[in-house]
Amino acid sequence: MKLFQQLLVAGATVGLIAPIAAQASDVVNIEEMNSYARSQTKSSRIDSKTFINEVSEDIAKLKGRVDGLEAQQNNFEAGAFSGTTSMDGKAAFWIGGVDGGDEIGDTESIETGYIYSMNLNTSFTGDDNLYVRLKAGDVGGNASSDPSIWDNKSTYHIETKDTDDSLKVDKIWYTTSIGENITAFVGPRIENYYMYITPSIYKPGALKSMKLGGNANFGASTDVGAGFKYETEGGFGFASNIVSKDADKAAGMLGKGDTNKWDTQIAYTTDRWHSSFTYSNQQNWSSHAYNATSQAAAMKTGDFTGYAFRGYWMPEDTGSATPEISFGYDIRNADDTVTSGTGKESDSYFVGLTWKDMFQADDRIGLAFTQPLKVTECNGTCSTAEVDPFVWEAYYSFRPNDSIEVRPAVFGGSDVFEDGDDIFGTVLTTVFKF
Repeated sequence: MKLFQQLLVAGATVGLIAPIAAQASDVVNIEEMNSYARSQTKSSRIDSKTFINEVSEDIAKLKGRVDGLEAQQNNFEAGAFSGTTSMDGKAAFWIGGVDGGDEIGDTESIETGYIYSMNLNTSFTGDDNLYVRLKAGDVGGNASSDPSIWDNKSTYHIETKDTDDSLKVDKIWYTTSIGENITAFVGPRIENYYMYITPSIYKPGALKSMKLGGNANFGASTDVGAGFKYETEGGFGFASNIVSKDADKAAGMLGKGDTNKWDTQIAYTTDRWHSSFTYSNQQNWSSHAYNATSQAAAMKTGDFTGYAFRGYWMPEDTGSATPEISFGYDIRNADDTVTSGTGKESDSYFVGLTWKDMFQADDRIGLAFTQPLKVTECNGTCSTAEVDPFVWEAYYSFRPNDSIEVRPAVFGGSDVFEDGDDIFGTVLTTVFKF
């Protein structure tokens, strides 16, 4: 952002210096001086005092213009970003289609989408940060109230957002350090997983269901939240956070009608591996539907308890046949308040493999598969034998330059939501970072 300010100031400076330079050429015109000298018949020598008054007046004018330039620069800087504010951004375009999309209530047509986001970071003390993300996007030409397959359930694209092309505040929160080991978070638009100790290093190529080691108990939802995490140099970490969907609504925060999730995580992380356990207390929570069958997604009214196990390991060197490995296992149980005839217990698993720097620097091969959250025990008459869900993706990511990433991917699944819901899809994603 400082470079952006300097370019603007440089432009303004050139604009002011140009007329000054033009006037300076008028101040000392050698040809006029010679002409004046030739017109003096009484003496061939020019007296310097002849021009002293005129030159002094023009020098005063030049000084006035320079003072004006400095004043305009000061006014510009006063209205610009703080010197501690930085901005970066991203744009992503994609095109793809899903064979079997009509089986899960959508279309098999080729669709396109995009997102554009800007990230603003401002520090006030050097140990804190105010983060704001502005985002716009559109998916397959559908309105956000009628989403396409690409922003719905297990086929949710990792680079998608439907705002009907409107640029909106997508995230905003404040972090500050407390001592050397604690980071505190609070904000009106934040998600639980930004307050975790990183649970997975697998980066999805196409599907959001592959995020965070399987997006089941870690199902995303951006709302009012707060939390903290404690990390030591020895690798031990502890985090606790809450997100409430009704804190800014009539139901209020933590009331009986509130939709909220309170997560507490214990983790141990080294340079090459990580292991963590997260306990999740959920009330009326439905965001797990990113990676769940229809029966498991119906488990959304009442109180639930979730258990998430996560781990990853990475080889000492990249560019070899040995991949990075991420894995996750989730259990979600409902208490006695859930509706009879729905699921009472469910589980999910995830495995992700990543090969880096295989053909060129910064390229990435990804392969992942997950069992979406499925019901393992019923509360009443529901069937646990109805589906055996499975979803997978494979992709190759490469960079033509430091700012552009191209990512072709294929993905598929069987019994994704119901018995017989089989899909296969392809998508090409291009990401521009600046």
